[in-house]
Amino acid sequence: MKKALKIIAIILGSMAAFVVLYFAFAYTLSRIGVNKTQSEKGDIPVFILTNGVHTDIMVPVHTPVIDWSREIRFSNTRRKDTLAQWVAFGWGDKGFYLETPTWADLTFSTAFKAMFGLSHSAIHATFHDQLKEDERTRALYLSETQYKKLVGYIQESLQLDGQKMPVYINTSANYGNDDAFYEGTGSYSLFHTCNTWANNGLKACGQKACFWTPFDTGIFDQYPLQAPPK
Repeated sequence: MKKALKIIAIILGSMAAFVVLYFAFAYTLSRIGVNKTQSEKGDIPVFILTNGVHTDIMVPVHTPVIDWSREIRFSNTRRKDTLAQWVAFGWGDKGFYLETPTWADLTFSTAFKAMFGLSHSAIHATFHDQLKEDERTRALYLSETQYKKLVGYIQESLQLDGQKMPVYINTSANYGNDDAFYEGTGSYSLFHTCNTWANNGLKACGQKACFWTPFDTGIFDQYPLQAPPK
């Protein structure tokens, strides 16, 4: 009995130590910024959005670089609003996206698979109208070269079919009238979260980012909200 209790104590202690180290590394590495000096100034607006937990990267639907509506089709949404000017991309665990509309729906199986990279990923694409900066939204301005790198990064995160088109997930799990899900590449885990994906996207196009972060706060700390002029 004593031996069993000792083993349980070691396991629980190890788990507690892992949690402490995980959050310590997350806090420390998310405060180390990269690409602090912006060498290029651009005029292509891009937004980063957070719902308080998860970060999306939002881009214009139509630019000379790419027309996203040819790949992320309006017809795959409930509203089918062809006038939407922006599309936000979020990457994450497919099971979590499709099977957990609310935190109350989260199961141990879904959480376990997501934490340890045992499931597939998906891209959540949401069309938007006009946005402005606030506590959950930041605007960035990319050059054409930088934006092409960001486009390439997003496209590489989308699984493609034989016609080189993103694989649409036909599901009723949509969050609203203007979103759709697509098969993603890579696997979600404790060390590569939705926010890690967004942070790596910022790195890919030369924007300010964290050395590493699993949380949205690390990203938004790099972009403090500017107070409006008095």
